[in-house]
Amino acid sequence: MTAPLIAILDDEPAIRAILSEALTEAGFRTLTFARATEFEAALKRTTPDVCLVDLGLPDRDGLTLVHRLALEQGAAVIIISGRAQVQDRVTGLELGADDYIIKPFDPAEVVARIRVRLRAPKASVSRGDTARFAGWTAHFDRYALVDSEGTETPFSHAEGEVLRLFLEAPKRLITRAQMQESLGGGAGESFDRAMDVRISRLRTKLREDPKNPRLIKTIYGAGYLFLGDVTWG
Repeated sequence: MTAPLIAILDDEPAIRAILSEALTEAGFRTLTFARATEFEAALKRTTPDVCLVDLGLPDRDGLTLVHRLALEQGAAVIIISGRAQVQDRVTGLELGADDYIIKPFDPAEVVARIRVRLRAPKASVSRGDTARFAGWTAHFDRYALVDSEGTETPFSHAEGEVLRLFLEAPKRLITRAQMQESLGGGAGESFDRAMDVRISRLRTKLREDPKNPRLIKTIYGAGYLFLGDVTWG
């Protein structure tokens, strides 16, 4: 079985070397890039399993690139940045990143976060790539929601993980602890903010009434409940 491919985009040679060495020792394949233009050219030839992206790039806005990756590539996207403010983290997650790691970091933590990201989709392979519910069709192979009239709305890899979690357990309470165990990506306030952002974006794409959503219900103090009937295949 081919080892997962991790793409590293960072303009600091030392950071690229540290990450590449740690990931190679952990059994991953790596590609490293100093500039966004080189990185984007490589993506036309291959699709990494996870992209590690620094926001402070010399030739491109990192957040714009993250948004494009999340919607178009189908790879998990993890931001690695020295920007430690809460708003930076929230913005990154809102634009579709799966996780946000602050520099300086422990390479072992990066490896662990990547393994969590790769593990979540594999647990769902038996379900297939298409789910139908409440007039919608979710295509997980191409990260798109299609309504009854054929209008297509893209969703990010991170949003897709949350949506799949709901669709695989309809009409059952999903607690924050269960989401943390299944999806990983940090803990405490950081994880809660990430989930709030993704669920809010999913509700918007499903055209839910924010005051009274009919599909994704918040059970305050407990978790979430997906109320639709779901058919896979």
